[in-house]
Amino acid sequence: MEAFWIILVGSLIAVSCALLGSYLILRKMAMVGDAISHAVLPGIVIAYLLSGSRETLPMLIGAAALGVLTTVIIELFHKKSNLQMDASIGITFTWLFAIGIILISLFAGQVDLDQDCVLYGEIAYVPLDLWITDSGYNMGPRTVWIASGLLLLLLLFIWKGYRGLFITTFNEEFAKALGIGVAFWHYALMGAVSLTTVISFESVGAILVVALLIVPPATAYLITTDLKKMLLLSSIFGILSAIGGYYLAVLINGSIAGAIASVAGLLFLSVWVTGLVKNRAFKLN
Repeated sequence: MEAFWIILVGSLIAVSCALLGSYLILRKMAMVGDAISHAVLPGIVIAYLLSGSRETLPMLIGAAALGVLTTVIIELFHKKSNLQMDASIGITFTWLFAIGIILISLFAGQVDLDQDCVLYGEIAYVPLDLWITDSGYNMGPRTVWIASGLLLLLLLFIWKGYRGLFITTFNEEFAKALGIGVAFWHYALMGAVSLTTVISFESVGAILVVALLIVPPATAYLITTDLKKMLLLSSIFGILSAIGGYYLAVLINGSIAGAIASVAGLLFLSVWVTGLVKNRAFKLN
């Protein structure tokens, strides 16, 4: 049963990340998730200083706030200073990450601040964190409910905002001509990415979240440029990564998160090599 819960949580988060990652890939903003994962450190410390608590909820709120701030600063540098997007991302996350390190060093001697609970979560612990009602009924792992709620929220967001996201992703000027709020959909998407990244930290860790945001959508992009097909294929690749990664970790007795990311990379490599072989065969014919 433990294997089922781990695979289920991994799959739910993989699909959530893959759906948003598809838009990030198409917008050439794939590394935003990585930027957010580094930039949340000061948010964790500030959340503790304001709340006086080391509970998970205040830290996640602080991290989420810094995640949104990160996307705002990136866009500000990109639009107002005419910096390339990759340069804006690099400057923002290194600066905020450095501030986080300074704050950690200043308060580490006085406070047992466990930022690892947000940045380096372990998916193997998912079955241990149970939701027990006041009446004593076991509802299963708490993370399953959180990941399910997150996925449903994202599906509703994409369903309701599909047209706006689609047009602003492929042609901003055309969207402006139609009167569609380009800035609104940009920040709505970045807010969704920030929320997904931060919520997923606790259970699967920052590295795996970044991998799932980028690799499954990139794999799907090798096969199709149709957005709907890309969303579907990236979700499938994410689920396959979660399933294959778990059993690979069991086989080698290694990190589950690392194995999931590795399987995702192997799937990308397989699709890429298959595409090269097909293209070569087509040219020979």
